[in-house]
Amino acid sequence: MLRKSLYILFLLIVFTLNSCSSNLTKEEKRNIEIFKKNRDSVVFISTHQRVVDYYSLTRYTVPKGSGSGFVWDKKGHIVTNFHVINGASYAKVKLHNGKSYKAYLVGAYPRRDIAVLKIDAPSSELKPVTLGSSSNLQVGQNVYVIGNPFGLDWTMTKGIVSALNRKVPSNDGILLSGAIQTDAAINPGNSGGVMLDSSGRVIGVNSTIFSPSGGSVGIGFAIPIDLVKRVVEKLIIYGKYIKPSIGIETDDRINQYLKDTVGIKGVAILGIIRGSDAQKKGLIPASFYSDGTIDFGDIIIGVNGKRVENVLDLDDILESQKIGKTVMLDILRGNKKIKVPIKLMGLDG
Repeated sequence: MLRKSLYILFLLIVFTLNSCSSNLTKEEKRNIEIFKKNRDSVVFISTHQRVVDYYSLTRYTVPKGSGSGFVWDKKGHIVTNFHVINGASYAKVKLHNGKSYKAYLVGAYPRRDIAVLKIDAPSSELKPVTLGSSSNLQVGQNVYVIGNPFGLDWTMTKGIVSALNRKVPSNDGILLSGAIQTDAAINPGNSGGVMLDSSGRVIGVNSTIFSPSGGSVGIGFAIPIDLVKRVVEKLIIYGKYIKPSIGIETDDRINQYLKDTVGIKGVAILGIIRGSDAQKKGLIPASFYSDGTIDFGDIIIGVNGKRVENVLDLDDILESQKIGKTVMLDILRGNKKIKVPIKLMGLDG
């Protein structure tokens, strides 16, 4: 009799579960599928800081903060935001199975708020994300965000791409360019987590929000995955970001002075790196005199037909190119506009 009752109870549970599942809409089923596909790839990162009690001279460790990250490959590389781990003495990474591993820093590129950590976890415990592309994103398409907001691990929210190519200040005051804007809820702790398309592929890394209150108000930003790919690959190989450069020295304070005094928007060349193609092609740097006056030499106003008004514009264009490739500079030399082809060199980011 007891066995029969248990069997009937089992059938009722199965029926109930099937009924609940069958009542889900196609959109809900897709949401669930995307979460299940990516949940195990997102990690929880907690950071710690070593401090000294100067009265007792005792060293101890205190929690510093937390954030998100995701598994890049089976070798244990974890991608997150630089500001998540900045200033920390060490970090711990908690995987989907609840196991935590001490992480060490492989490399970081603060300019783009990207960092790579590594943990010594068995490959069987690591589930890398599926990478998509950010090159063909459209305003209005659905996006999904998974992270650990306010320490609430493995949380997913949904929204749309609200805008593309935004320029916004990051948490550390560094200006991020080319960012993806979304209305999907991104809160403190989401930083370093994934932004996914409707196929469950990573299209961005959650980075920052615009909020007077500190919580989500429907304006969040992510770093495009195509940029992340380029940076992460170099960080893993070299431990630092080697960026494409035309071999010059610049300073946006001088560019602002150029704009304010002469009315020219562009990047003034202040110095030439020895052995660079810029030196070989005879680019002319500015001259500075003891009385405070500046004799401007060549001023870059465009690259490959795209307008350049400051160092950020120049970096954005060059970072989409490969080292060794030739770009065409639009140069203002005195009152003349000239074009100069320059072969890109590698320079520490």
